Amino acid sequence: MNRIVTIVIGACVAVLIGPAANAEVTLNSVRIAAADTVALSRFYQSAFAMQEVNRIAVPGGPEIFVNFGATVEAAKANRSQPVVIMHRDSDATKDPIAHVIFNVTDMAATVKAIKAAGGTMDREPFQFGNTGVMIGIAVDPAGNLVELIQRPK
Repeated sequence: MNRIVTIVIGACVAVLIGPAANAEVTLNSVRIAAADTVALSRFYQSAFAMQEVNRIAVPGGPEIFVNFGATVEAAKANRSQPVVIMHRDSDATKDPIAHVIFNVTDMAATVKAIKAAGGTMDREPFQFGNTGVMIGIAVDPAGNLVELIQRPK
């Protein structure tokens, strides 16, 4: 009897969540925060060769969208999702979860660019097990964590 109840409940749950699981869902953007959104935008532009593609005036400071591209026009045409930098009152809040994850093709060059732009490394690049994947954890000037992943060639 208990097994039949479990099967019936499981079937009901599957029917209820089934349509949601099939809905088309895509990533809209990645949102991070900083007390000085303009300064943090400059960091992302310098460290990761991103461009400002949009700016929205909001209380406390502008919300700035950056995306990859050699020029502003190329970044606006890029179909990748942007990083949205929103205002927060203080950069003193530290969150241990990486909020931005970037794929990189040259870990050493990326780490060098991060440091040159004013960022630091929370964890220097390391190989993840025997996968050949290299992972590093950077910290932007506002204290947001940025995970870097370099897959084997």
